[in-house]
Amino acid sequence: MDAQTLLLSQWQFAITSVYHFFFVPLTLGLSVLVAIMETFYVRTGNELYLRMTKFWGKLFVINFAMGVVTGIVQEFQFGMNWSEYARYVGDVFGAPLAIEALLAFFVESTFLGVWIFGWDRLSKGMHALAMWLVAIASNLSAFWILVANSFMQAPVGYAEQGSRLVMQDFGALLTNRYVWGQFPHTVFSGFTTAAFFVLGISAYHLLRRRHEEIFRRSFQIATVFGALSIFMVILIGHTQAQRMVEFQPMKIASAEALLYSENPASFSLLSIVDQATMREIVSIRIPRVLSLLAYNRLEGEVKGVIDLQNEYQARFGPGNYVPNITVTYWSFRLMVGSGFLMFFLAAYALFRVMRREITQPIFRFLNVYPLAMALPYLANISGWLLTEMGRQPWVVYGKLRTADAVSPNLTGEMVLVTLIGFTLVYGILMLADIYLLAKYAKVGPEPVQATRSLEEQAYWE
Repeated sequence: MDAQTLLLSQWQFAITSVYHFFFVPLTLGLSVLVAIMETFYVRTGNELYLRMTKFWGKLFVINFAMGVVTGIVQEFQFGMNWSEYARYVGDVFGAPLAIEALLAFFVESTFLGVWIFGWDRLSKGMHALAMWLVAIASNLSAFWILVANSFMQAPVGYAEQGSRLVMQDFGALLTNRYVWGQFPHTVFSGFTTAAFFVLGISAYHLLRRRHEEIFRRSFQIATVFGALSIFMVILIGHTQAQRMVEFQPMKIASAEALLYSENPASFSLLSIVDQATMREIVSIRIPRVLSLLAYNRLEGEVKGVIDLQNEYQARFGPGNYVPNITVTYWSFRLMVGSGFLMFFLAAYALFRVMRREITQPIFRFLNVYPLAMALPYLANISGWLLTEMGRQPWVVYGKLRTADAVSPNLTGEMVLVTLIGFTLVYGILMLADIYLLAKYAKVGPEPVQATRSLEEQAYWE
């Protein structure tokens, strides 16, 4: 396999994944928020919550439709671009993906249809239950996908049979320690994305004094939801970093630009490394802090890039086992920096909500929240760049290199044509999604009369 075909195939899958993951986190979180709002409506009978449910539900449906389209193409790429990967691990990797499609996605899609078309046909309680099933299935779908991805990060439950891996212990996939850090981290990231989505749009309308009661309540709900979610993201992210030290020490060494093993290990404030010569150009570090993050104590060895490269060459044979240090280093900092900025914004919003100062002039910081809607997307994308780029050159860690996973009959010209096609089509879809979300977000909720179904009008009259 020539280097050009490999590089183009990597770019194609990376672009497809980034486009798809642009939609996924909002689906995970907004489904739960819409379910919560509709539950408030069922419990109180307050039509304000009905209008909130329909407004945010419409935005959820737009985003969900785009996510489905982009997700389906990813699975085809396993056979088209990565047939050697599919052959090598298909018996293991395919099982959780099949369960996700046949169980979680089926339930999610079915009950979303029930929710969309069931306003005049179901009781209020059953209709709200349909959205809760959508929310549960959406997050269960994420679980099965992350079971598959965690196998790539930390392989378990397999046996080697000839030139391929076969399933030996399905339970080991479900109890993989890596997935039980990755899954809650991803889910709470989705919750945070939805919270800041609601905060931003609510702040936009509150600044213009439109539909104040609806968006004041939306802002309150999203603030509490978002503050709890981003706190959990940071807490679980700390655990994920510690598992990275255990399962993928090269990834954490690259993320910290740590060239040589240290005990105690220092944390990088700013590092610039010439990877070609493995020489530090700039290195400003804080002593002992990386050991504290890795082991919850001020001592403990964290292995360096050069030492690990030598160790991996002795273990796996000649080759370059160092990921792109610049990408790994800065994606880690972009993810963490965005996360802590969201934490402070959520905490400040919660402080103002508790003081009942959302719409008062004292809350001058309100105009920041529409801009802050970009932060979770920045954190999500940089987080996945760290996860996938930091694993290189492995597609299945310690078992299959990315260069050995590409379809043998591919040519650079084939991949280039489809890369350009996917990028253009997905770019148009993303612009369409942003346009539709912005259009309906700016319009605001429907009038009172438009939110009522025939049965509801008879009930209220």
